[in-house]
Amino acid sequence: MAIESMDTRDEEAPLFVDVSGGETPKSRTRDVHILSCAFLLIFLAYGAAQNLETTINSEGNLGTVSLGILYVSFAFFSLFASLVVRVLGSKNAVVLGTTGYWLYIAANLKPTWYTMVPVSLYMGFAASIIWVGEGTYLTSIARSHAIDTGLHEGTVIGNFNGEFWAVFALHQFVGNLITLAVLPKGTEGSTGSTTLLFIVFLCSMTLGTILMCFICKTNDKEKVSEDSSVSFCSAVASRLNSVILPLLDMRMLLVIPLIAYSGLQQAFVWASYTKDIVNPTLGEAGVGGAMAVYGAFDAICSLAAGRLTSGLRSITVIVCGGAFFQALILLWLLLKYSATSGVLGVIYPLLMAAFLGIGDGVLNTQLSALLALLFKHDTVRTRNKKERLHS
Repeated sequence: MAIESMDTRDEEAPLFVDVSGGETPKSRTRDVHILSCAFLLIFLAYGAAQNLETTINSEGNLGTVSLGILYVSFAFFSLFASLVVRVLGSKNAVVLGTTGYWLYIAANLKPTWYTMVPVSLYMGFAASIIWVGEGTYLTSIARSHAIDTGLHEGTVIGNFNGEFWAVFALHQFVGNLITLAVLPKGTEGSTGSTTLLFIVFLCSMTLGTILMCFICKTNDKEKVSEDSSVSFCSAVASRLNSVILPLLDMRMLLVIPLIAYSGLQQAFVWASYTKDIVNPTLGEAGVGGAMAVYGAFDAICSLAAGRLTSGLRSITVIVCGGAFFQALILLWLLLKYSATSGVLGVIYPLLMAAFLGIGDGVLNTQLSALLALLFKHDTVRTRNKKERLHS
C-alpha cells in the first residue's frame, strides 16, 4: 500500500530513470568496463590503506578514531545522498565522490589529528554519494541496455553487477599484493617504505579518478524549478518521504537483515579473521596474502554469480549457496578450530579466506541485483511520466 501511494506522487523524482535514447548498447557495455576499472584503481588504494591505518596511525588511537568518524559520517550522509545524486547526476556524483578518497590517502602521508579528522568526516560524505551514484548509474544503464537489445532485464542487471563486483573485488587481491611488495615485513616496514606505499596508492587513485571522467552521462539529473523556494521545500519534503516510505515496505524490511549481515561479515573479515586467525599463524606479512586469496575468490564468485542471475528465484538460490559456505566457516570457528603449526597452519586460514570470499561475492552481487529488481517501479514511473509529457 505504501509503495502504491508513492507511485502516484509525480512530484517525487525517482533515483533510477530511463536513459534510453542517444546511446548505443555498445556504449553502455563500455561504461561498465570503465566504471569497474575506475573503482578497482580507487579502492585497491583505499582498501589496503584502511587495513593498515589502525596499526600505522596507532598513536593516541588516531587510526581507530578516524575510522569511527568516517563510518558515522558515512551513515549520516547516506540519508541524504540520493538528493545530491539527483541534483548532480550520477556521473558527476561518482566523480565528486572520488575526491574524498584522494584526500584520505593524501592525509595518510602525514597523518595528524588536524588532517585525519576533517578528512575522515568529508570521506563519509564522499563515500555516501559515490556508492549511491554507482548503484544509480549501473542500474540505469543496465535497464536501458536491456530495452535497446531486447534482453531479459534481470539477466542484464545480473551481468552488469557481476562484472562490476568481480572487478571491484580484485582490489583486495591487487592492493594486498602491492602492500606485500612494498612492505615485505607487513606494517613493521620503515617509515620510508610506508610513504612510498601511499604515494603509489595516490597515483593509482588519481588514475582511477581520471578514468571515471570518461563514462558517458545519463539523463538522471533532476530538473530544478525556476522558483527556488518552492523547489527547495518540495525537495526537502520529497526526500523525507523517500527515507521514511521504504521502511514501510515489507520487501525492504526483509532485505535489511541481509544488508546488515553483509556489512557484519565484512567487518569480521577485516578485524577478527585477520587479527585472531591469520596473524597468529602466518604473521602480519601473511595477512596481505590471505586477503589476496579472499579478493581473488570474491572476484571469481562475483562474476559467476552475476552470470547466473536471471530473477528473484535465481537470486534466492545463489544467496543460499553463498550463505552455506560462510556458515561452514563460522561453525568451524565456533566448534572445532584451533591454530596449528606446519602446512595445515597455512592451509586452514587460506581455505577460510577462499570460502569467506565466495560468500562476500555472492552477497555483493545479488543484493545489488535484488534491490534493482524489487524496486523497479521508480524507473517505470519515470518512463510513464515522460510518455505523458510527449503525448
